[in-house]
Amino acid sequence: MATSTVYLRFEIANNKSTFDTIVFFPGNTIYGIKLFSKDSVSEKLIVYPTTGSPDGFLNFAMPPNAKKLFYAKLNFSKTETNTLNPSLITPSYEDSFKKGLYNRRSDIKTFGFVLSGLLLMMIFFTATNYYLSQKREFLYYCFYSISVFLIVFFHAYLYKRSGVLSSIFNGYGDFFLLLSGTIFYIAFIRRFLDTATKYKVLNKVLRIEERFVFGMLLFYTYLHFFTNNIKLEISIEDFMKIIILAFGVVYIVLAFKQKEKLLNYLAIGNSLSIIFWGVSLGLILANVSQTNIFNSALVYYEVGLAMALISFLLGLTYKNRVELIEKIKEQEALKLEAEKQKHENEITVYKAQQEERNRISADMHDDLGAGMTSIRLYSELAKAKLSGKDLPEIEKISSSADELLSKMNAIIWSMASSNDTLENMIAYLRSYAIEYFENTGVKCIINLPEQIPHAIVNGFIRRNVFLVVKEALNNVLKHANATEVKLTLTAESKTLQLFIHDNGKGIDFSNLRQFSNGLKNMKKRMDDVEIDFKIENDNGTLITLTRDIKD
Repeated sequence: MATSTVYLRFEIANNKSTFDTIVFFPGNTIYGIKLFSKDSVSEKLIVYPTTGSPDGFLNFAMPPNAKKLFYAKLNFSKTETNTLNPSLITPSYEDSFKKGLYNRRSDIKTFGFVLSGLLLMMIFFTATNYYLSQKREFLYYCFYSISVFLIVFFHAYLYKRSGVLSSIFNGYGDFFLLLSGTIFYIAFIRRFLDTATKYKVLNKVLRIEERFVFGMLLFYTYLHFFTNNIKLEISIEDFMKIIILAFGVVYIVLAFKQKEKLLNYLAIGNSLSIIFWGVSLGLILANVSQTNIFNSALVYYEVGLAMALISFLLGLTYKNRVELIEKIKEQEALKLEAEKQKHENEITVYKAQQEERNRISADMHDDLGAGMTSIRLYSELAKAKLSGKDLPEIEKISSSADELLSKMNAIIWSMASSNDTLENMIAYLRSYAIEYFENTGVKCIINLPEQIPHAIVNGFIRRNVFLVVKEALNNVLKHANATEVKLTLTAESKTLQLFIHDNGKGIDFSNLRQFSNGLKNMKKRMDDVEIDFKIENDNGTLITLTRDIKD
């Protein structure tokens, strides 16, 4: 392990007749490199011109046919992971050297990035919960998740890298984030479990731990920035990790003694975390060489974090379920009363709507119906008086009056609340179909079940079904060249189906220009009332309307 500042002397000879570029790499976690050489006249050390990069690699040029003695001033990070391992590299080999250095433990880096992604989702999850509920425990856990995310992410991203960012993180940032995250996690537990009210002994232990960790964080900060005792810093780090594990064990013991389910969820997660963190700390103290993920202290530490996250989610799920049940119990009486009042209001509104529908349909029948009948009657009288003269305008008036009268009767039928039954709708469709094909040469057959299920069918549904059936019958008469059409109603297993089947020429799906708008409108009307619409060729054209019968 290198100390904070190291001076290195080395000599290089360039036997070429041209300038040669050299890449100097002194080792890991270096945040500053300065290169000096002796002035050929004064023999004094002067700064040698170099071009560097923030990852600890320094480029400098050697003049042709020259031999120089260099002095390198190296500023190492205050961390036990720094190493002095100087290398001189040719520029053509620099990229390969970096790949070999940075990707040496790609499995650990990949594991770290995957866990970082999970932690990032946890940050968004807790931040969203805090925004929605304004509960401070979610804010504390969000800050804890941010601390852990930064630790895991930068350990993976800065693996074997040098530079200012790496120096700040490896020298101070990772341990600062660890202690800060611990403080936020303790605050979360106290708030989440309401230890001040429910578990006073546990709350006292957690408060002591919280203050102790905060005090050690201040002491560690002083050591790092105002002293140069790196060995003491490392000892403090290891000591604090042991203390945190010890407090964790105390928390687990107290939690299991309470025999409370929410406490046990967190205690189980912390138990698993402490086991993995203990293995991680043991590997660090034993200075075990990290050759794979199974002897990597970082991986065990990250698995411990994952256990803590899982226990938090389980505990949160349980707590939310308990709170939801309690809330439902507390509000049940008010909810029932509110539902009763709402139901009464809906009945009142519904009755008022039905009365208004009946009034409008009666007015339409009495006033508009009488007027349309008069128009039709007078047009027929005019035709009789003008016998022998062909006046298409009068004929148009008569047919338009018939058509409007038919449409108005359908509207009146759909508006009248007394018609809001399945039996009434089937009877109306049957009557319309038989009358429509009368004297047309097309035989109309109606097949109905012996017993039609009782169901309420509101005016909106009845009107849309009628218009679709009307359009289908119109297509049979005008386009199908059919001699027979069957309307069959079936009601089985709470499913109602209406089949409209003719024996005509069928429908050409490759050429639907003359039917496209009509079919689209039919499909849309059925979609609006949640009825399945299907049209196919089956020895003619078969239209099927299907809907479940709701209780």
